[in-house]
Amino acid sequence: MKILGIETSCDDTGVAVYDSECHEIYHEVYSQTAMHNQYGGVVPELASRDHIQRIIPLLKSVLEKAKLKINQIDGVAYTAGPGLIGALLVGASFARSLAWSLNKPAVSIHHMEGHMLAPLLEASPPSFPFLALLVSGGHTQLVYVKNIGKYKILGDTLDDAVGEAFDKTAKLLGLGYPGGAALSRLAETGNAKKFKFTRPMINRPGLDFSFSGLKTQVLTTYKKSSLDEQIKADVAASFQEAIIDTLVIKSRRALEETHLNQLVVAGGVSANRLLKNRLEVLLEKYQGKTYFPRLEFSTDNGAMIAFAGYHRLNAGQHDDLKIKATARWGMESLSLL
Repeated sequence: MKILGIETSCDDTGVAVYDSECHEIYHEVYSQTAMHNQYGGVVPELASRDHIQRIIPLLKSVLEKAKLKINQIDGVAYTAGPGLIGALLVGASFARSLAWSLNKPAVSIHHMEGHMLAPLLEASPPSFPFLALLVSGGHTQLVYVKNIGKYKILGDTLDDAVGEAFDKTAKLLGLGYPGGAALSRLAETGNAKKFKFTRPMINRPGLDFSFSGLKTQVLTTYKKSSLDEQIKADVAASFQEAIIDTLVIKSRRALEETHLNQLVVAGGVSANRLLKNRLEVLLEKYQGKTYFPRLEFSTDNGAMIAFAGYHRLNAGQHDDLKIKATARWGMESLSLL
C-alpha cells in the first residue's frame, strides 16, 4: 500500500508517502519557525494561512520524489488532533477532499500516536509490548503500548508539558522561539549544580507530570540573580538537569511497575542528547533498550502520519465523509479494528 500522510497540527506542514511493500518513505516538511519567531510564539491564524500556501507544493514535491501520480495513492491519512484547530482544519479539509476526489479511503490520525509509532520506521524497531515516553511541545506522557491501537495512559501532563517548559524558560533567558534546542546548547556551558531546582512530583505516588511550578521557580531564581551570561548558562543547565532527572525517575518507576524493558522515546524533546544518554544508561540497568526516531522524524512530520495511517487502513479502518478535526483528543480512546 502507498499511503499519503498529511500533518498540519501546529507550525510545521508535513507531507509524506509511505510505501509498505518496500518500506520506503518520501517526505517533505516546511517549518514556520522563522515566521513565528518574530512574535515569540506560534500565531494560530498565521499558521493556518501558511499551511494553505505550502500543502500543495509539498504534495507535488513528494509525489515527484516517489515517482508516483496522485491516483496511484491507495489511501490518505491526516492529523485530526490534538493541535491548533485552524491548522488542523487545513490539513483535514484538504486530505478528506483529496481522498473523496480520488475515491480512496481516508483515515484520521491522532498526532501523538504518530509520534509514538515513528520509531517503528527504523531498521530495528521495538517489539510489542513496550513503554513509551512521549515528550513534545504540548504533551508529556507515559504510555503502555500493548499493540497498535491498544494503549493505556500511565502518566500524563497536569499543566505545562516538558516542551512548553523548555520553550518558556528559553524565552525568559532571551533565547528566542522555539528555544528548546538553544537552551540545551547554552546548558552545555553552564554548571548544572549551581541552582537546585525542584524535581516535580517525584515524591508523590503515580506517574503524572507537572512542570509549571519548576518554570516559576526558574523565573524567581533568575530575577534574584545577576543577569550575566554565565548565570544564564547555569540557570539553563540546572533547569535542564531538573527536567531530565524527573523524566528519568518517572520512566524508571513506570518500567518497574510494568515489568517492561523496552522504552520508546518520541516527540520533539526526544532529540535532547542528555535525555537520550540518561535513558540509555537507565535501560542498560534493566538489560533493555531505548528506541528513538531518527532526528528528522522527532519533530512533526507527515511520515509518521502516513505510517500510522497504513496500519489503520490495512486493518480495514477508514472514516466516513465527515471532516474530522479536534483540538483535544485523548489517546486512550483510540482502538484498532
